[in-house]
Amino acid sequence: MRSFLLLLLTVLAILPAFPQSIPSKVYSWSQAPVIKHTGYENRTIMEGPTRDFSNLAVHAVTLFANQPSQHSQTLDEEQLIIIKEGELTLTLNEKKKTLGPGSVALVMPGDLHRFENKTNVPLTYYVMQYTSNEMPDLDLDRLAGGSFWIDWQEVPYKTHDKGGIRRMFDCGTVMTKRFEMHVTTLNAGLWSHQPHTHRAAEILLLIDGTAQESIDGVLQPASVGDVIFLESNVLHGIQNTSKGSCTYFAFQFE
Repeated sequence: MRSFLLLLLTVLAILPAFPQSIPSKVYSWSQAPVIKHTGYENRTIMEGPTRDFSNLAVHAVTLFANQPSQHSQTLDEEQLIIIKEGELTLTLNEKKKTLGPGSVALVMPGDLHRFENKTNVPLTYYVMQYTSNEMPDLDLDRLAGGSFWIDWQEVPYKTHDKGGIRRMFDCGTVMTKRFEMHVTTLNAGLWSHQPHTHRAAEILLLIDGTAQESIDGVLQPASVGDVIFLESNVLHGIQNTSKGSCTYFAFQFE
């Protein structure tokens, strides 16, 4: 028996460690580590594997004012951009657009893109990069042109009994079977839904007010800038704890 236990411990010691999945919790903006570079800084909020992604990374980039233009680039990953503060001049292939806070862009693998700050104030935007566990055979020439942006100013706001909603997009992408994003405004004291589960993983990004997220029955506070990650089938629900309304992005993917 002792020999068997020694053999088991030896085998476990030489086996490669499996990466730990990203925990479902509130990730604090103020506590995220920041690395400073010439002309910009990068804030890492969370990174790791999930049920559907071999790697999911969420970070925020601040481009300082009046930076020189960078070269356009392509990536093998897919990425979602959400503008937090300032104005982003975005080039996607041959198209260019200046976007303000709340605007988003979805950049497909292989698409040529460039992010620039042409103003005299800093620009901060969130970047979510992700690679599917079921990595597709990327024919980048065939995929080219699938990227798009959505200007916050052009998204209609529809009121309802709990506040209101902006529908951003709902589509399949290279790395997801379905990716749905909306922005919810929730009146004071209300729950968006009672705690519930669903197959799709979800990320919430608080952009106004304060809230608390119930995750497996534990309440976790959230402030502006915080990111809430909810893995597939985790019991969750969000409540507005502000004196007024709160507003947050919500996006589900699988």
